[in-house]
Amino acid sequence: MIANREALAATPARDAALACIEAGIEAAHPDTVVRERVALDGETLRIGDGRYDLSAYDEVVVVGGGKAAAQVAVAVESVLGDRVARGAVVTDDPEETATVDVLPGDHPVPSEEGVESARRVRELVDSADEGTLVLAVVTGGASALLPAPADGISLADLQGATRDLLDSGADIDEINAVRKHCSALKGGQLARAASPATVVGLLFSDVVGDDPGVIGSGPTAPDGTTFGDALAVLDRYGVESTVRDRLERGVSGELSETPEGDDPVFDRVANHVLANGFTALDAARETAEERGYEAMILSSRVRGEARESAATHVAVAEEVQASGNPLAPPAILLSGGETTVAVRGAGEGGPNLEFALGSRLELDAGITVASVDTDGRDGSTDAAGALVDDGTPVEDGEEALRENDAYPFLDSAGALVETGPTGTNVNDLRVLVVE
Repeated sequence: MIANREALAATPARDAALACIEAGIEAAHPDTVVRERVALDGETLRIGDGRYDLSAYDEVVVVGGGKAAAQVAVAVESVLGDRVARGAVVTDDPEETATVDVLPGDHPVPSEEGVESARRVRELVDSADEGTLVLAVVTGGASALLPAPADGISLADLQGATRDLLDSGADIDEINAVRKHCSALKGGQLARAASPATVVGLLFSDVVGDDPGVIGSGPTAPDGTTFGDALAVLDRYGVESTVRDRLERGVSGELSETPEGDDPVFDRVANHVLANGFTALDAARETAEERGYEAMILSSRVRGEARESAATHVAVAEEVQASGNPLAPPAILLSGGETTVAVRGAGEGGPNLEFALGSRLELDAGITVASVDTDGRDGSTDAAGALVDDGTPVEDGEEALRENDAYPFLDSAGALVETGPTGTNVNDLRVLVVE
């Protein structure tokens, strides 16, 4: 899984950190998750804690998007076989499928290809009727990969707003509030388009708290945000975007709001979160314990500025090292969630790379830190993240962090963790090994 594992695993602590990362990613892969959470017994389809009688439907259709959407489609086909009549999912990590069309898109900034692909998905859900069971695949990355600009919004408008919000340091809930009010699919509008079909969401969460309304901007979930909330995000971060006019028209009542929880379109909708960050953390903890470490999950909900979060994590590891509290070393501390980066420089990097570099600037001997995005690509880079310890060069690290230029610094230090696309996306995974 880790292409440069041999080069990175120079010490037992480094090897243990990499083993935890591999275990977490594998546990959250759609092939593993669907095998455990989805099953067919005669005519009864079990999805999580839901049961669906396939004899009550004329056809099963699979639609959706996200970084792991193709892998989910493959796994669903392995369960349902030729019961899947048709389908289309949009992803930047394609896989070969039997029936479901795998369509191209781009992340984190939407593209024209993605717009065309989302149009195909919209056509499928528009054609659904009361006899259709729609299995809606929503995984991390769907917000960008399923762009369906609302009336009056161009792709260029969406691209500009997305770039500005990503660079501002806004969190994913805030970014998605804007996206939902600039889209014809997000914020429950895929469910609205599919009505009166039965819609079952197969969700892989890459957001803190696992809110179905935030995962992939919630195409199958009620929207708890408003045009006013979206406009407030632009104001909060000083983003002057061309989508502002649409948001202001929505606030004034000229445009209809996204559907809320009491909307009848949700009468035949159920969403199942099949995997999340804790899925990966729990597997990583089990691996750590199998290797003889005391292990603790600090939180699956870490958020905030990456470099600041790094200092806090290292402080906890130092406490373990100095006092044996809350664990006696050798110990492994784990966390998930999603940190952000307020971009001030012109460098190249991502939240996990900045977390790793920030950790290196803080840590003492005997502490090893690995931080990766479980989808295998941190920010817009080709690295999943990085692994550092007191042997990682530190000269000029402060300058690299100031310029948001963690990628080339960690690359030159031989610290990058390289996986390529992993087939899943359940947010960040951080491992701190205390010897």
